[in-house]
Amino acid sequence: MSLKHKIEKGYLIIDGAMGTYLQKSGLKLGELPEMLNFTRAELVEDIHMKYLEAGADIISTNTFGANRLKLKNSGKTVSEVVWQAVSLAHKAIDTFHEKHQGCSKSEQTANPKYVALDLGPIGQLLEPMGTLPFDEAYEIYKEQVIAGVEAGCDLFIIETQTDLLELKCAILACKEHSKLPIIATMSFEQTGRTFTGTDVASMVTLLEALEVDALGFNCSFGPAEMLPLIDRVLSLTHKPIVIQPNAGLPKQIDEITVYDTNANKYAEIMKTIVAKGVTIIGGCCGTDDSYIATLTDIVANAPERVKRERKSVTKVSSFAKTVTLGDNPVVIGERLNPTGKKRLKEALRNGEKDYILREAISQVEQGASILDLNIGLPELDEAKLMPEFIKEIQAILDVPIQIDSSSVACIEAAARSYNGKPLINSVSGKEDSLDAILPIVKRYGACVLGLTLDDEGIPSKAEDRFAIAEKIVHRAESMGIPRENVLIDCLALTASAQQEDVIETLKAIQLVKRKLGVKTVLGVSNVSFGLPKRELINKTFLTMALFSGLDAPILNPGNEEMMAAIDAYNVLVNNDVRSEIYIEKHSKVVPTNNPNPKPKSSTLDLKQVILNGLKDLAVQNTELLLETLKPMEIVDQIIIPTLNEVGQSFESGKIFLPQLIQSAETVQQAFERLKSELKNEEGPSLSRGKIVLATVHHDVHDIGKNIVKVILQNYGYDVIDLGKDVPPEVVLKACIEHDVKFVGLSALMTSTVESMAKTIRVLKAHDAEIKICVGGAVLNPEYAKMIHADFYAKDARETAWIANTFFDIKS
Repeated sequence: MSLKHKIEKGYLIIDGAMGTYLQKSGLKLGELPEMLNFTRAELVEDIHMKYLEAGADIISTNTFGANRLKLKNSGKTVSEVVWQAVSLAHKAIDTFHEKHQGCSKSEQTANPKYVALDLGPIGQLLEPMGTLPFDEAYEIYKEQVIAGVEAGCDLFIIETQTDLLELKCAILACKEHSKLPIIATMSFEQTGRTFTGTDVASMVTLLEALEVDALGFNCSFGPAEMLPLIDRVLSLTHKPIVIQPNAGLPKQIDEITVYDTNANKYAEIMKTIVAKGVTIIGGCCGTDDSYIATLTDIVANAPERVKRERKSVTKVSSFAKTVTLGDNPVVIGERLNPTGKKRLKEALRNGEKDYILREAISQVEQGASILDLNIGLPELDEAKLMPEFIKEIQAILDVPIQIDSSSVACIEAAARSYNGKPLINSVSGKEDSLDAILPIVKRYGACVLGLTLDDEGIPSKAEDRFAIAEKIVHRAESMGIPRENVLIDCLALTASAQQEDVIETLKAIQLVKRKLGVKTVLGVSNVSFGLPKRELINKTFLTMALFSGLDAPILNPGNEEMMAAIDAYNVLVNNDVRSEIYIEKHSKVVPTNNPNPKPKSSTLDLKQVILNGLKDLAVQNTELLLETLKPMEIVDQIIIPTLNEVGQSFESGKIFLPQLIQSAETVQQAFERLKSELKNEEGPSLSRGKIVLATVHHDVHDIGKNIVKVILQNYGYDVIDLGKDVPPEVVLKACIEHDVKFVGLSALMTSTVESMAKTIRVLKAHDAEIKICVGGAVLNPEYAKMIHADFYAKDARETAWIANTFFDIKS
């Protein structure tokens, strides 16, 4: 039985933590765990043996951080580290089989052991949240994957991911350079999202689309805390689910990190998890072979695996939101298409990103669930610019995007770096179109919009349009693209020129829905071209199309009549139960003509600029305000209240890390403009206070610290970021030079917590008034107290609350 078959049909046990053993065995302060593959090869091999003896079917290589960035100063190449790690794992398996020669060769073959190349996070945030380009991240993973394949690994485990785009990078690298199975897991917070904002549905949507072999969760917290996430993921996918929790939650006893869930309790909860339908189990931080040994009985006595039916659902997603088509009409906003839009053409030609972003924001506020994005002007390099515009939109909005282009190169480039599962517009019944577009759809797991036209043009009759739709669907399925990933546009023709063909569009929609069962899309406004009162024609045609089976109209969501027609339709077909949404939206009488409209306040303009993260408009709006307000009035009356609103939205889960970062960077632009006004004037500082941040000496992980920096800047603090691997003396020097009394220290590795303690001692010895806030995955309140930190912050948001209290600023 192949490994892929075992993943699909059986139960598998993965090993537990590598780091837990290495730390117990004397991993030195600041030492890269991967270097122990060379300096203490026998130790790494022995850890693998312990897990094999405990019953693990899959052992993970000691390569969690084996990428070019983390190994930069190690003296070893990625290839050398990966080869050595895979060799040690295979050697352990060979030793295990030799030790158990009492079992026959056939028994060994029937119960083989597998080596998984462990791929952890790169350690830097990808654009737009960070500075690492998508293509560079891909190359980093590609290097690891090629080395793993050449070294002889059996599968890939991509683990502890929190950024869906980085996970996509890793998966593409695996798929494009091997045919080995892929297991992908993300680490979630108890909010039900990763710290970058990805929810379970969006994770599932993308990972299903990219056809990983198994998906699930690792790290984060203990098995009990994972139960709600497990219920959610099981309800969304038929894919095999893998769960690797920590040994509960960490705490500090006598300066040693321990976890609150022992092996027996762990097994008790894991038994419940397997009973729910999880088929691949293992452990993460704090687990060892005693934990894994308890899992063997669970698997041995597990019920016969129940086949979970594949869910045929048409859905697209961003990194944080999944839109499902089928139940209610889904509006695709049409305004980011330059056809017939002079102002948009000017903006595209002039590179006015702020105009495009404002249009995107406006459409979402007006009710669009998906945004069509088309930048097709002859003078523009679509393949270069489309990914950039998508990145900008995804930095401030969480709605899915429809990639709309006639350029194959543009579609390929955009689909590749898109964060989520996009909708591609479009493919037609033309052979060259099918041959060019469908492979891209398959490669990136996208949905695709099929147009009912071919080399002969758009047929007049519904039956002929249906025939083209059927051809598109069947060709897609022949390439392994599931039917639910194909949507059909039966194409609206103009009533002024082809009046008799309009009804054929509606008939074609009905045929497609009835005979093919796929979702339908339609650009509605074409029907009224050349006629007076176009809105009336459009609204009537939209209603007729909805009753014919239209799932997703492409229209201007700013047209109140069209949106109201959809609301009315939802009432009449019982989508809007008890008419609650309709009543809420339409029970208030709003005057259509206001003879004395109030001009928009400039103060509101800057607030909206900050809330929406429109960086390019920050300086312009600040300059307008300076005509009537003093710099500190702008700060006190507008910026600080808006910063608080952004922070509250982040804390409540209304916005996520990408939007928070954009707002923070927008504020920085405004601050810079205001500072230039005050540089020669006496007055209060624009900064709420100065804070020094550092990841402690010998610790090379700084993602958490970087997130803290962004949030503190968002609250108006002047952050002096010393980076990672910072010696205590450097932290002290920064405090003296900048007269800082508040310091934030981060440590991710247990082995570097002593560096944190030393840094605190150095700072306190110099100035007892310096207050120190500590945080990181290996810390907790008890240990923070033990090392004499003044504050412990469980996450970045709590750091901001502590800083606000320290600086006596009310949120």
